[in-house]
Amino acid sequence: MFPTCSDLRPLLLLWLLVVLQTPTAVDSERIFTIINDCNSMIWPAVTPGGALNRGGFPLKTGQSVVFTAPIGWSGRIWGRTGCDFDPTSNNGTCQTGGCGSTLLCVASGEPPATLAEFTLASPDFYDVSLVDGFNLPIVITPVNGRGNCSVAGCDGDLRRNCPAELALKRTVDNDDDHVVACRSACDVFDTDEYCCRGVHGNPLTCQPTYYSRMFKKACPAAYSYAYDDPTSIFTCSGADYIVTFCSKRNQTVCTFHDNKLICSGGGSSSPATRTFLGMLLLFVFFLLMLMK
Repeated sequence: MFPTCSDLRPLLLLWLLVVLQTPTAVDSERIFTIINDCNSMIWPAVTPGGALNRGGFPLKTGQSVVFTAPIGWSGRIWGRTGCDFDPTSNNGTCQTGGCGSTLLCVASGEPPATLAEFTLASPDFYDVSLVDGFNLPIVITPVNGRGNCSVAGCDGDLRRNCPAELALKRTVDNDDDHVVACRSACDVFDTDEYCCRGVHGNPLTCQPTYYSRMFKKACPAAYSYAYDDPTSIFTCSGADYIVTFCSKRNQTVCTFHDNKLICSGGGSSSPATRTFLGMLLLFVFFLLMLMK
């Protein structure tokens, strides 16, 4: 006995639900756009970054670089400043954020360094961390994603008001006391309280300190200490990410995806996706009307 039209209606609705929730091919990778809005050259680094611009590259003011990361990638992006690399060997040194003596990083950067951290999954997790100190403002802007997809980051410049005991100074343009970064209290004092270890190694006993509160006030959308999770980690699904150095969190930023220009500030889905879903819903509606 063949099923009637009314018997097929629940199956059709179930099929529609599966189609709407099934990940598309886009969910197999994420496009990252790295932008330098600083007034000087920087040297971004990526770890693990063997396939992601080989782990490090120079970026002049106003320049951008685009690369693709697969689902499952978990890593960090940060900026290096005051670098001098040999163009032949790629060896050299940096004033902040250096990963040894090489342009192409295979290890984490030396503190202090502002970190953009990612775990690409379903959903993605991302944050900007000041746990290792601060050397550059960083903003993470998700575009074309689904879910909360908030802008994360630190767009304040902690170097301007860094406490003297945390300030990292180097010679810049004949200024011997130029503050190039602001160290973390853990890096400076190396105590269990500031480093969230030992008896302070859990969320209950590791509490905000004078210095982490100062960091949090300047950068409310960034990690200020190790257990600053509730207000500092963000999620998004199927997004591309624009990582901008020396930008404001409310600044419009753009990238290219599928040969289309996509900018921040839009909806949670692309126009093509909304058109497809609208047509699909309309098609199912007419089928259900015919089955009455």
